[in-house]
Amino acid sequence: MKHLLILFTAAAFVFTGFTSVAQNVWSLQKCIDYALENNIQLKQQQLNTQYYENQVSQAKSNRLPNFNAQIGNDNSFGRSLTYLNTYKNVNSSSVSGGASTNFTIFNGFQLTNTIEKQELDLQATLKDLQKAKDDMILNIAGMYLQILFAEELVLVDEAQMEVTKQQLSRTQQLVEAGSLAKGAQLEIEAQLAREELQMVNDNNNLQLYYLGLYQLLELPIAESFKIEKPMLPEIKANISMANSFDVFNNALHVRPEIQAAQLRVKSAEKYLEIAKGNYYPNLAFNANYYNLYNNKYTDINGADIAFGDQLKNNGRSSLGLTLGIPIFNQFQVKNGVSNAEIQIQDYQYRLQTSSNTLRKEIEQAYTNALAALNRYISTEKAVVSMQEAFRYVEEKFNVGMVNSVDYNLQKNQLTSAQSQLLQAKYEYIFRTKILDFYNGIPIEL
Repeated sequence: MKHLLILFTAAAFVFTGFTSVAQNVWSLQKCIDYALENNIQLKQQQLNTQYYENQVSQAKSNRLPNFNAQIGNDNSFGRSLTYLNTYKNVNSSSVSGGASTNFTIFNGFQLTNTIEKQELDLQATLKDLQKAKDDMILNIAGMYLQILFAEELVLVDEAQMEVTKQQLSRTQQLVEAGSLAKGAQLEIEAQLAREELQMVNDNNNLQLYYLGLYQLLELPIAESFKIEKPMLPEIKANISMANSFDVFNNALHVRPEIQAAQLRVKSAEKYLEIAKGNYYPNLAFNANYYNLYNNKYTDINGADIAFGDQLKNNGRSSLGLTLGIPIFNQFQVKNGVSNAEIQIQDYQYRLQTSSNTLRKEIEQAYTNALAALNRYISTEKAVVSMQEAFRYVEEKFNVGMVNSVDYNLQKNQLTSAQSQLLQAKYEYIFRTKILDFYNGIPIEL
């Protein structure tokens, strides 16, 4: 027993040191808000949405004409043809420049369809971001409730230990008075040692749950906190839950993973229209301007031509339309269309898979919630009965009518039932919160 007390004291000291720096009390909403603002994975997902925003911007900009200018310098050495139709060694330097523009007038509606496709892809990515946030919220809520459960379990341990200590004191008095054998005292001491060890284990689990929450928030232990203890809803035998079928039908319209899959099907359909656009001719407008200056250019009399005169003489421009007519391109267009149709089927299957996964998750949450509710109701009755039975056994034990083995057995059964009641309580609360979340109701405690 001495060793167990030392172990318990050490564990309590470690746990106290672990939480001593926790000056703040965080609510569930504060935990969620912090995670949504600081989680690295969510920030990476946000970068992905920015990438698709740029894709939309570029698709819209592709409708604009382009404009480019160029300038070049050329130095020539050696023999050159003169205006007298003779050759002589001439070193010359020339500067040329020009500008051009072109834009697409028609290309089978590919520009318009590309813009719409990129916008759909952006919307799907935003839904992916919302799904990542929802997953984070569920994970935090689950860990938060796990901590609440662990803290209540520690309180049960403390209450049971207090009862055992009181019983040990009474038993010692009875042993000293000769009313009970020494073995009864030893049995109670062993029971207390077992309860002390259980409390150490439950405190360690509580510590690990807190650590799990800190890591979800990506907070170091040095910035740890205690969670707020909210008023939890009362669980009654006549409580009703939303039917899983109704929750699923509603979730199909509000869940981001379903909306993202639907948007990607529409995006694939736009990609098919883009591929079909390659069947059409494309029409483009283009314009060009070019000019040249050479320091050795001379007129018929051999006089150097001035810079301004060269610009007037050498400048030229052009305007034109280009019509491209697809005739035969090794079946690239045909195969591109076929691949786009395959992609539509693939995303339709992905949509169905997302829908099936959502349905299974809702059915599982509903089944678990219903089982937890039934377990809570039955266990609650058992706890009430065991509390009364333990009180009766305790009274008989105090007058020597029941031995310590039967006393400890009854007490252990009561503790086990209380633990099961707590577990069923928090399991039910968490599963119903999941159902509410799928139903579009924010998680709150």
